[in-house]
Amino acid sequence: MDNWIALVRANMKDRKVTQDQLAERLGMSQGGVGHWLNKRRVPSLADMNRVLEELGLGYLEVALEIRERFDAPQVNQEKHYNPYFRYPVSDWTGLCEAREERGSYTAVRFELTDYHAQGEAFWLPVMGDAMTAPNGLSIGAGMMILVDPAIDAIPGKLVVARRADNPRATFRQLQEESGQLYLVPLNPTYPKLLFTSDCRILGVVVQAVAKF
Repeated sequence: MDNWIALVRANMKDRKVTQDQLAERLGMSQGGVGHWLNKRRVPSLADMNRVLEELGLGYLEVALEIRERFDAPQVNQEKHYNPYFRYPVSDWTGLCEAREERGSYTAVRFELTDYHAQGEAFWLPVMGDAMTAPNGLSIGAGMMILVDPAIDAIPGKLVVARRADNPRATFRQLQEESGQLYLVPLNPTYPKLLFTSDCRILGVVVQAVAKF
């Protein structure tokens, strides 16, 4: 709850939104909003997320965690309201077209994370074994990668890139050798690709998670 209040207050200040204005957007009284922000009342999860939406934070979602405390003689439960960031799940088929000048696309679902993206981040499912390594860093098929287009793509970063002669994007590690950039797979059985002027970085991979 404290995290949510701090987040709402900070964004109200950044956007110069008063409690009266926020209350008007929500269709409620200023006093009701004040009760929430001063912890006199706890809003429902739906109301929490509605406030975030009205502040332009549609990529955020509040989740409720219930933890058990085993204190004698009875078990108590602690409730924690944690804001998570949600980003759309894209697919490799329409990725390149979707990231063109429009800068937005329709997503059928979202995934949550604690990562606060600098740009319009999106998730992608990993396909194939080109990034599956025999040792060290390895990202296998079926995992989900979070791509942030606003992160600088420097050598060593994992990136999603597109070549002008190929409508399909590719997931590789950007490496530099003798002053030349390459798109290198983590699986040594795959060839590395020369990064030329017709290559475009769609974003840097900032997280990789396994989905079960």
